[in-house]
Amino acid sequence: MKGYNTLFPMGFHYTGTPLFAMSKRLREGDPEILKTFTKVYGIPPETLEKLKDPKSMASYFREDIKKGMIEIGFSIDWRREFTTIDPLYNRFIEWHFQTLNRKGLITKGTHPVAWCPNDKSPVGVVDTQGDVEPDIGESYLVKFQKEGVSYPTSTLRPETIFGVTNLWVNPDATYVRARVDGELWIVSKEAVEKLQHQNHKVTMEGEIPESELLWKTVQNPVTNSEIPILPGSFVEPDNGTGVVMSVPGHAPYDYQALADLKQRYTDLAGPQQVLQDTTPISIIRLEGFSDLPAADLIEKFKVKDQNDPHLEHATQELYSKEFHDGIMKENTGSYSGMPVAKAREAIVRELTSQGKIETLLELRNAPVICRCGTKCLVHILENQWFINYGDPEWKKLAHKCLDQMTILPEDLRGEFNYTIDWLRERACARAVGLGTKLPWDQNWIIEALSDSVIYMAYYLLSKYFTKDWVVFKKFERDTSRLPDAFFNFTLLGDGTIDTVAEQTKIPKRILNAIRAEFQYFYPVDMRHSARDLVSNHLSFYIFHHTSLFPEKQWPKGIVANGFVLMEGAKMSKSLENIIPLRQGIAKFGADPVRVGVMATAELGQDTDFSEMLALSIHERLSALIGQARKLGTKKTAGKPKLSTLDRWMISRLSNAVQSATNALDRLRVREAINIIVYQLDNDIAWYKRRLGPKKPRSDNRDRVLRRVLETRTRMMAPLAPHTAEEIWSRIGNKGFVVQADWPEESENEKDAVAERAEALIRQALEDTGEILKATGITPKRIAYYTASDWKWEVYLKALKAAKEKMRQGDFIKDVMGDPRLRSLGKAAADYAAKAIQQANQMPDEMKQSRLRDGVTAENTIFADSVDFYQREFKCTVDLWNEGDPSINDPKGRARMSEPYRPAIYLE
Repeated sequence: MKGYNTLFPMGFHYTGTPLFAMSKRLREGDPEILKTFTKVYGIPPETLEKLKDPKSMASYFREDIKKGMIEIGFSIDWRREFTTIDPLYNRFIEWHFQTLNRKGLITKGTHPVAWCPNDKSPVGVVDTQGDVEPDIGESYLVKFQKEGVSYPTSTLRPETIFGVTNLWVNPDATYVRARVDGELWIVSKEAVEKLQHQNHKVTMEGEIPESELLWKTVQNPVTNSEIPILPGSFVEPDNGTGVVMSVPGHAPYDYQALADLKQRYTDLAGPQQVLQDTTPISIIRLEGFSDLPAADLIEKFKVKDQNDPHLEHATQELYSKEFHDGIMKENTGSYSGMPVAKAREAIVRELTSQGKIETLLELRNAPVICRCGTKCLVHILENQWFINYGDPEWKKLAHKCLDQMTILPEDLRGEFNYTIDWLRERACARAVGLGTKLPWDQNWIIEALSDSVIYMAYYLLSKYFTKDWVVFKKFERDTSRLPDAFFNFTLLGDGTIDTVAEQTKIPKRILNAIRAEFQYFYPVDMRHSARDLVSNHLSFYIFHHTSLFPEKQWPKGIVANGFVLMEGAKMSKSLENIIPLRQGIAKFGADPVRVGVMATAELGQDTDFSEMLALSIHERLSALIGQARKLGTKKTAGKPKLSTLDRWMISRLSNAVQSATNALDRLRVREAINIIVYQLDNDIAWYKRRLGPKKPRSDNRDRVLRRVLETRTRMMAPLAPHTAEEIWSRIGNKGFVVQADWPEESENEKDAVAERAEALIRQALEDTGEILKATGITPKRIAYYTASDWKWEVYLKALKAAKEKMRQGDFIKDVMGDPRLRSLGKAAADYAAKAIQQANQMPDEMKQSRLRDGVTAENTIFADSVDFYQREFKCTVDLWNEGDPSINDPKGRARMSEPYRPAIYLE
């Protein structure tokens, strides 16, 4: 509609493990997935058998989604459709990775990864339930000792070792004696697998009965003090080693757990004595807190017991404050006086050199669950293939590309910069799933986020790779016959057409056509995706394009969208609030779904779809079709000259076109919908209300309303195409509205005078309504009194004085220096004071506008509106000027009139 030749293709991503996981659950008869498929998606039970194969399941949903896209009106070039397991797409990805490998950006090494023990593969965001990106972090294992046996405790705060009063173990968990790298350790049974996955040599020697753990003592490796092992049901055996050190002076959880335990064991002499001797130790000085900050936070948050959710807030607040502002106290030896942050580094260094601390890698956002249902852990992967996003030269290119790009919303640019900076090696292959095999190591499949970052370039090839182009059939049967030289020439312009034609036997005219089409459509002008992919997929997209393509073909922009909520809640199978696309279209209609999704949020925000909203939009769109039906196909005539009201409506339309166009240029679709669907409806309602009952041949309403509807329909075409085409046809236009030009605002049709005149009329209407509401009067007559000429003179003087920053006293003197105004006495002085005060409070833009307009012909404006007011209030309406000698003003209301605010009298 704006003259651009746009391309909207569509592909289907089969790569990865989700399909494998779902088909496996279906084969195993998982009741949850059976319920989801039959109840939510309405899949017939007899069809479920076919979906037990991953590829069949993918094909089923692909076809269903494709039908939904067609039904909702997406303008997709289906000639370019492909899936990421098509043989020629696999060949394209092989070329992609061989190119990266030649550039030295693929490495093989040993790195920690999030790992699924069941699939025996690394996992990323697309492989986990809930699309969680695993976050790997480092914790410290502080080794407490007893008779040559280590009790390693996992902590993020090793500097608090001076304040440890006891260890916690879960009395309901299983603990084992295990030999770890030659040392004897006591850990939870769950920790053994975790240690094995981090390249520790671990041999389990047997389980430890509860009696050999609880109430026994171990030695603090720094203070050498003996401390007890106490029961803590809150300890998670699969978190760390299942053994936790307790610092009740500086850890709210520990403080409360110790208090709860003392209360529980009040009647048992042995445990009671141990607990009485276990008292919090203060080791960190924190301004504004007592010696025991944990106790302060417990009191602040009114924590009741160790299950109180406020404990988490108390812990976060205290840990942050102590890390940034805490100072180590005298009882911490050589670390006394150090800031906590520095003390932590020093303690880790010293204890590591002494063999008293080791590191353990953890998933900070655990539990992370693989699509197969297995809990993930950290695995040290050897001989694994990685993409080296840490390459400094590659990072420079990525930053350069980002700096040139449009990012919407703009506030995400910082997140992109941060991601580009912190990305390092990332596993790019896994052992199971659908996808492309790594060209030089067929035991691995390229993972889902790595094989889909330059697929946009494949759209320019996929049209030619379809069944209609027989010349490419031989390559589909044997992809190895399609050399890298083909992709180098068509996508990069490298090599010669003669060489490629000779190697492939593809005619030169086809090779030239592919190359020309790629150069025409590439680079990608705008990539739309989910906001939560900024930290991975969208940043990879930038990296890979800068490595593979010349700068002129780097991406130009990214738009990040939020999620679609349902009635304010995240869509969830458990909440049964998912509406599949085709069901939504069948229930509400295609256009109400389209507009309903876009109407409640701007870019980067979650949009909130609701049934009530969809039904409301359905009514609005139906009403527009009704307007078209009434206008019909016959072009209507009208008066040769437009009235002020007609000019107002056309001016409002021109402003709406400008505002909606600007909004859509910035992809502020919600704002555009509000203007096109709602704001213009309000303007039309006012226009019709002002005109009153229709009188044949007496006004321009049909001509103006047809103009408004036609323009509005063109603006609606991208938003509600089906409705727009229906209206376009009903009002007698030929062809399709989507092929019409986008409307352009006309400065000549913008009429500020007409708009201010209508604002005056509307303001007087509202003021009159407020008076009637307050007094309860049913009027027989209403009189409006416009301001006299001298008030306009003072008013305009005040606007100019305010603009020049004149003081109020000086302005009043200036006004009263005019003999004609001075003759009016106190009335002139009082109004001068009021006028300058109002002018000083007025926005600059309004001041300048009213100065430009000068004296407004209020008498003419209100005289043209008398019929309107009489219809509205069902009584006689008179109009007078304050200075009129024949004025009828029994209560002296005229003296209260002001420019832009007539006085009102009711009787």
